[in-house]
Amino acid sequence: MAKSDTTCSDFQTIVQENLVRHYSILDLVSKFQESNARVNRAIFRAVTDCGCIEIRSSKQTLPSDCSFSDIKQYLKSHVEGSLCENCREIIEAEMGQNIFYLTGICNALGLELEEIIGKEGKRVETLGMFHLR
Repeated sequence: MAKSDTTCSDFQTIVQENLVRHYSILDLVSKFQESNARVNRAIFRAVTDCGCIEIRSSKQTLPSDCSFSDIKQYLKSHVEGSLCENCREIIEAEMGQNIFYLTGICNALGLELEEIIGKEGKRVETLGMFHLR
């Protein structure tokens, strides 16, 4: 996995400088939703077309005497297998587009993506598993 030296702030500047065609907040929101659907579709195609991963879902069952702190050990992602290189590249590209439009929305609204991530990180860290997400 290649590590990038681009920070959220750098990326936000790059998006600001290069976003021309879908500059309106209305365009940005609709493109963000569209790109989110493409992420979903790419994941589903990894299952249905490629088969590199499988989704084996069932009811999440917890023992009646399970403590809140033990819940995580009983929950499953329902994903079996691992992404092949081709599916990984496609999903990463679609997620990148999704992040691009999210960042464009941040720019249009005068929000700092890095601050949003930092605040959410602190919220999750503070509340821990009681965050319930």
